[in-house]
Parts: sequence; C-alpha cells; structure tokens
Amino acid sequence: MVPLTLEGSYCLHQMLRLRWPAWKGLEAAARERILKQAAEALAALEPSQSAAYSMVGHKADVMLVHFRRTMDELNQVEWQLARLGLWDYVELASSYVSVVELGLYETTGKLHDSLTAQGVEPDSDAYKAAVEEELARQRKAMEPRLYPAVPPHRYICFYPMDRKRGEEKNWYQVPFGERAHMMHLHGMIGRRYAGHVKQIITGSIGFDDWEWGVDLWSEDPLWFKKLIYEMRFDEVSAVYALFGVFVVGMRLQPAELAPLLAV
Repeated sequence: MVPLTLEGSYCLHQMLRLRWPAWKGLEAAARERILKQAAEALAALEPSQSAAYSMVGHKADVMLVHFRRTMDELNQVEWQLARLGLWDYVELASSYVSVVELGLYETTGKLHDSLTAQGVEPDSDAYKAAVEEELARQRKAMEPRLYPAVPPHRYICFYPMDRKRGEEKNWYQVPFGERAHMMHLHGMIGRRYAGHVKQIITGSIGFDDWEWGVDLWSEDPLWFKKLIYEMRFDEVSAVYALFGVFVVGMRLQPAELAPLLAV
C-alpha cells in the first residue's frame, strides 16, 4: 500500500560560493553598489518566504532558502537573483528542489481499513472519491504546515536523504503495517525535541537526486546533533536510511551582507 501524502509549498535551496579573487579585485565603490542592490533584493524577497544563511565550513559561503506556492515562482526567484550584479561574483556550489510534504501513514491505514470493511474496492470510483474527500479535509487542517513561513530561528541544518532499496534492505518492499509502525516510533523521537528544533520535511522524488530534504532550525545548533544522534538508533534510520551532505549555518539579515563581504 502506498501512503497518502499532502504537498504544499515548493522549496529551493541555493548554496553559493563567493569568487573571492574577483570580488577583491573590484573597486570599493563598485562593491558598495553591488552589495546595496543585493541587500535590497534579499529584503524584498524575505516577506515572500525567503531567507539567507551564512554557512559554516567549506561547502558554501551562503545558502538561500526559498518557499513558494508554485514551481514557476521558484524559477522566477532564480532568474531574479541571477540578474543581480553580485551573481557575477558567486558560483552555485549546489542546489536542491523539493516540495513540502506531510506523510499520512496513520490516515492511510485507517481509511483503507474503514473502506474495506464497507466493501468498497480499492481503485474503485467510490474508493478514490473517499480518498480525495479525506485529503481535502486534511489539507484544510494542515494548511499552516503545508505553507510554512521560514522559521525565525538563528541556526539551520539541511540534509537530503533516501530510504534504502537494495537487495537485502528495501524500504519499499516492507509491508505497509510495519512501515507505519516504524514511522510512528520515528516521529515520536522528533516530537520530544519540539521545543528546541523546528523541522520541515520536503519531498524530492522526481525533483532532485535524493528522495527527501530535511530542514532543521534552532536557537542552539547543538540540538541538531542531539536529535540526529538519537534518531540514528531508531530502526527507520539505523536500517533503512541513507544520508547526503549536511550543511549548517546561521541566519543572515540583508543588512549584514555588506559587513560580511567587506574586504
């Protein structure tokens, strides 16, 4: 059985590196003009669900995170930024495209059992109508989670991940009930960190190289380590998870861009 999902905002992560030699070679007046334009552009984007982060480590200097209602709007943001003067002095180290996703394992199981008990055949018109009715109800109830604001917390951790589908361990061949139980236990761990970590899961199957993207926000980056470490011992992660590259950084306000890139 395939678990139902709800989708909301589309999401784009852009990891940027500054071309320092070229940037340092500019006259001070040119740098000032370019930074003023970039700061104004970022300030204009922020109310529309965008945020900038100063990254720690070699993987990127700055990460931009954008949430938009449509894929088209994400593409418009890309082109809008590409026209900035600053874009002549950065290179895209990486990017990630996904969509906010809420998995409905529990709802899927209950709905299937209820409809089956009523004699409604899977894939029948009546079954599909009942599923759409339930999804519509869930979308309305979950709208704030499906179309989130960028959390205001200072620190961010982002990483992509897959579920294993190898010869010995294949998540997609595990019976639905077992998957649902494991996901329930997995989710209970995350709930224990609710006061310390804000999490947004985005689905990327068909959009990017991994299956999901995970964003974590906190006022203390140490909570990222604590949460992810504990989840390593959970069966979903210990047996069935594969993880991509982790990046971590801190919120960068538009007005802080000039001091950060001063030479």
